[in-house]
Amino acid sequence: MKDLTEKVVRFTEERDWDQFHSPENLAKSISIEAGELLECFQWSNKYDIDEVKEELADVINYSILMADKLGLDPKQIVLDKMEKTAKKYPVEKSKGRSTKYNKL
Repeated sequence: MKDLTEKVVRFTEERDWDQFHSPENLAKSISIEAGELLECFQWSNKYDIDEVKEELADVINYSILMADKLGLDPKQIVLDKMEKTAKKYPVEKSKGRSTKYNKL
């Protein structure tokens, strides 16, 4: 993950784009790109995997940049969130169910 983060950050630094990458702007960009990812599935359950890959990559890139900007380790924040979610959704109560944790 560190190697990927370094490559993404270097890519933006080489283009002097960091000046545009405030946490607020990155959060907006994540949301915009997530909307474009969702658009890949609009109106039909058929989708173009290449378009999905492109939009998903944009979401991931902006997420990596935001984590870096805030001094967060993407791998660690995902692992921390999974640990927290595991407590809310224990396997014995949630396996095979989509029920919200407070209704299990």
